[in-house]
Amino acid sequence: MEIFLPIVQVKIDIIFILFLSFGVGVLSGLFGVGGGFLMTPFLIFLGIPPVYAVPNEITNILSTSVSGSLTHWFKSTLDYKMGSMIIIGGVVGTTLGMTAFNFFNEIGKLSLIISLSYMYLLAIIGTLMLIQGVAEIDRERKKINLKQKLHSHYWIHGLPFKVRFPKSRLYESVFTPIILGVFTGFVAALIGVGGAFLMVPAMIYLIGMPVKLIPGTSLFVTVFISAIVTVLHAFNYGSIDLVLAINLIIGSIIGVQVGQKVGQHLDSSHLKTLFAMLLCCVAIAIAYDTFFFEGVKTLNIQENFDVRNLNSFSKYIIKLSEKSPLLYGSFTIILAIVLGVISAGIRQLLSKYRNKILIKKI
Repeated sequence: MEIFLPIVQVKIDIIFILFLSFGVGVLSGLFGVGGGFLMTPFLIFLGIPPVYAVPNEITNILSTSVSGSLTHWFKSTLDYKMGSMIIIGGVVGTTLGMTAFNFFNEIGKLSLIISLSYMYLLAIIGTLMLIQGVAEIDRERKKINLKQKLHSHYWIHGLPFKVRFPKSRLYESVFTPIILGVFTGFVAALIGVGGAFLMVPAMIYLIGMPVKLIPGTSLFVTVFISAIVTVLHAFNYGSIDLVLAINLIIGSIIGVQVGQKVGQHLDSSHLKTLFAMLLCCVAIAIAYDTFFFEGVKTLNIQENFDVRNLNSFSKYIIKLSEKSPLLYGSFTIILAIVLGVISAGIRQLLSKYRNKILIKKI
């Protein structure tokens, strides 16, 4: 079943996109990440230009992050103070990232830069996490207990202006989360991710946050970073396609709830190892697509595109995107947030209903 994307000007199989976004949503909820590190490359693999793939997936990340962070808010597994510090740095990083995005797009190197960035970042982070995750599992299997500090100390922990983070029981420099936010915001704006795949390992190994607080805090930060990136892309390029974004959101918000439910029953060491393996697999796929793939992308690009042949809804989207990009971006953000809130609300109601049934049975 194909539908036409008025902004991207291509036809896509709606069933395939929904299924793909559902799968990415499951992984998003399972690992506490926005899912963009998977979905953005998939969209590019399908033939959607990076200038469209990046902002539309960011909009999807916004919705799933709202849904996921609200679920963690209900459970009180979210560190607002730590998240707020990361967001401050994220605002600066997002601005720098958009500047880099504009530069590489103008010189025609954007697609290559995005592919290489994904490949190296995922490969490095995935390999480091995999080594440590396998070591932890091996120690558990051999029942070896090592007396370790909460986390290792690096140069960044020696920075001044230390503050307490009561929720995470940490005492660290305020610059630690801010620097993390700058880097996360930069990467989010440049390559179309929420940045959680960077934040999660950094929160574990650099900041030393409790594992149970990491998914909720990373999703909380991703909400704000994604919203900023969405508005900037809508204003600068008018490249957000509501038809594509809505389909991505619907599949993902369902998948993220399933992933969060499954993640409750998995051991943290195994979870980190699975996440690391996933990062490495995606890095290999991107490397193959960048250097070895010689096939033809499968999307049906409309070469003789005529606005007069579109339906009223598609015409309105194009007009609003061109005439009022800021309003269009704001509307997209509101829509993504509303869908995310509805998703989290439905899950909360279902959870309360299930608990009542269990109490009655007892």
